[in-house]
Amino acid sequence: MKNRQLLFLRNVILFTFTAFGGAQAHMALLLKYFVKNTPFVSEEDLLELNALAQILPGPASTQTLVGIAYKVGGLKLSLITFLIWIIPSAAMMTFVAITFARVDQKAGFANILQYIQPVALGIVAYAAFHLSKKVLVNQMAIMLAVASVVATLVLQNAYVFPLAILIGGIVSSAIGSPREETDLRVRLFSNVNPRKLAYLIGVLLFLALLGALINTTSPFSLPIRLFENFYRNGIFIFGGGQVLVPLMFTEFVQMKQYLMASDFLSGFALQQALPGPTFSFTSYVGALSMKNFGYGVFGQIAGGIIAVVGINLPGLILVLFIVPFWDDLKKITRIKYSLAGINAVSVGFIVAAFMLLLKPIGLDPVSMTIMTVTFLILNFTRISPPFLVIAVMLLGYFI
Repeated sequence: MKNRQLLFLRNVILFTFTAFGGAQAHMALLLKYFVKNTPFVSEEDLLELNALAQILPGPASTQTLVGIAYKVGGLKLSLITFLIWIIPSAAMMTFVAITFARVDQKAGFANILQYIQPVALGIVAYAAFHLSKKVLVNQMAIMLAVASVVATLVLQNAYVFPLAILIGGIVSSAIGSPREETDLRVRLFSNVNPRKLAYLIGVLLFLALLGALINTTSPFSLPIRLFENFYRNGIFIFGGGQVLVPLMFTEFVQMKQYLMASDFLSGFALQQALPGPTFSFTSYVGALSMKNFGYGVFGQIAGGIIAVVGINLPGLILVLFIVPFWDDLKKITRIKYSLAGINAVSVGFIVAAFMLLLKPIGLDPVSMTIMTVTFLILNFTRISPPFLVIAVMLLGYFI
């Protein structure tokens, strides 16, 4: 059994350093490393764990990988797996954030990054288009998406996101679910420990209250507020990294102005060239936010850790909490139907974020051309985002 777990961890390392291209590509690699090459779980188990991750808030690839680890070796192996998966890309993005401000004034580095921002916008446009085709398949989904766009642009409040997610899930669940599942739901949720659920929500409320009450001049103010921000987003983000990045832009750039739009877009584009989870981009945002408020290197490292732990903690807790009784949970179609509304609202968030992301770039012909070409390449070819990012970095360097 020990040798099997060591072999599993070896495959986790291989997966970590080859997992480019987002959740869809990650799924193919999960199938390769944990089903085909070595059958740690069956293909059916993998698909079911991925389905569970899709209906839970948080990073889908991370939750699927952790769920596999739990089935193979229990809690200890799942936590080790999580650390192996998240640390390399989070450390790299924290390093980028720490060094970014020191080198972005140098002409050579500025030239390398000059075309990255429109590529990032093209990637967001592709995500919005791709998900819209898949999700907006009926009148209810379209109405929910439009409503979330309007609410985001008009209200511009961070709590619009969780409220819209909840409303979308409730509406689609109420419309689509059958009534014949009462006994199953009662039996299932009788197993839910209300004390643990209270802890999950209580941490969020405590941090929000502490962040509001603590003096903003305190050195602990920003770290506490950052952890609350990322922890809250980790509870309410459905749809993985494609939804995370637009929501972060709206909250941390548009609303709170923790960092500049150009810095955010450059970091997002660079993250696309790295393997690993998209959620590790939060470490860049956390570290750069700390730097922009005057914190030193150790404070920036702390910001990177706070962000990546905060965003991943709710999803990690939920998947480890639910996997033991997933066999019953997956039978409840009310959960499945709620996902349709949640996804529709998430698409609306991405569309709204695209409109906000377009403002700092403007209508510059070169930027618009690069953005359009990026969208077309992603939509009509099999070329993945890392290659596009590397290509425009080389273009900026040689031109």
